[in-house]
Amino acid sequence: MTNADPWTSVSMPYVSGQRGDVWGAEAAEHGGTGTQKLLSVNEMAACATIAHMLGLSPGEPVVVRRRVMLFDDQPVELVDSYYPATIARGTRLAEPRKIPGGAVALLTELGHPPRHVREDVSARLATSAERTMLQLDAPSCVLLLARTLFTEDDLPVEASVMTMVADGRRLRYELTP
Repeated sequence: MTNADPWTSVSMPYVSGQRGDVWGAEAAEHGGTGTQKLLSVNEMAACATIAHMLGLSPGEPVVVRRRVMLFDDQPVELVDSYYPATIARGTRLAEPRKIPGGAVALLTELGHPPRHVREDVSARLATSAERTMLQLDAPSCVLLLARTLFTEDDLPVEASVMTMVADGRRLRYELTP
């Protein structure tokens, strides 16, 4: 992705719970192939930021799924998705393999359908590790998108932190009053 090839990302398909490969479909719309590589799935103690996003106390257990998103085999985004262990333990969320239909569809099947989302967007210089994983030159900027999915009764069920290649990327929000 470059400034010559602007890419507008829209969150709604990812948070609506629709089944299927949303990233693959978005990449195809841009003339490429979108894949993802699951890097790890672990249970860990929530840091302060993730605990706050999920309404937990720091140190409470969460399951984290770490992935790298690829466009035509080039890394474009790092995604870490966190789930309260009380929801994820013993489910496909805690297994180190792809989730058929996606995590949001699985949350719905588990009785936690997301009903609203909160997203915070920021930008900063990429860390050395991010530059390596995303194959960026130094210095390079990244976009950060921190997303929390909530159920109808305001229970946070997923917190995702996305680190995106910033060059040529634009985020679009369409809201209905």
